Amino acid sequence: MGRGDLTDAEWERLRPFLPVSNRRCGRWRDHRQVIDGILHRVRTGVQWRDLPERVGPWKTVYERHRLWSADGTWERLLQQVQAEADAAGEIDWNISVDSTIVRARQHATRRRRPHRTTSGARPKGGRSGRTPGRNAVAEPRRPPGAGGAGGEGLGRSRGGFTTKLHLSADGRCRPLSLIVTPGQGADCTQFKPVLGKIRVPRIGTGRPRNKPDSLAADKAYSNGPCREYLRRPGIPHTIPEKTDSQAARLSKGSRGGRPPRFDEERYKKRNTVERAINRLKHTRAVATRYDKRGYVFLGTATAAVLVIWLRT
Repeated sequence: MGRGDLTDAEWERLRPFLPVSNRRCGRWRDHRQVIDGILHRVRTGVQWRDLPERVGPWKTVYERHRLWSADGTWERLLQQVQAEADAAGEIDWNISVDSTIVRARQHATRRRRPHRTTSGARPKGGRSGRTPGRNAVAEPRRPPGAGGAGGEGLGRSRGGFTTKLHLSADGRCRPLSLIVTPGQGADCTQFKPVLGKIRVPRIGTGRPRNKPDSLAADKAYSNGPCREYLRRPGIPHTIPEKTDSQAARLSKGSRGGRPPRFDEERYKKRNTVERAINRLKHTRAVATRYDKRGYVFLGTATAAVLVIWLRT
């Protein structure tokens, strides 16, 4: 057993929910060995080719991680672990919401080069900027401010090519949901998707739980749509009012309405999401993005969150 590998108790919690091979394409390599290889890469951030020999062929480990990131296996495993914790009353539903910037390495932002012929010459169509020839291969479009294909969660911010992780965390500093967007995306635009992605299944019958007892967020989420979204289901929330919003409200006098309710003691506990981000970024493959595809990076972050839940 290597450093960071699954313990026997952790493996027994995951084993019943892992996918089973249909035996049409041969037998799968042992799930536990492959998961140990994935967790080693998530924790250290090494290249897939540099995985230790004890975890088996590196390509098998990578393909399993890519497949599970695409079909939602990592998210299902996380939900099952969260369901067990909720059934035992171990989830503090006083949640907080925030985001963090992740710098994308040059390997994650690399684009495909223009098509070349067998002789090494560029396709007909003249210099760049002119109309390509009939046999030229169209180059994939580059989204505004991004360095990869559209929808890969790559964008430009002050730190260069970056990705932003939006997350919600319970009162025990454990992430409940994750969203990946380009680095320049505003926090408030992902407020509803982050809360909507919270789905903790029930052990037995019943609908998944998705309503927190209370919510705390910073000024980035202080706007009318976010507050109205929380008022409809009756979720108590603590979000400080922006200075310009306060000045505009006061300038209207009685027509400006009452100030939003603010619980100072509850807002002090918002540091739980900051500590959850700090714990999540202990894994190097999350603190720095090496994955080209957005869904693979989301799977990497979800695997890191799964480890946090297993070991907390």
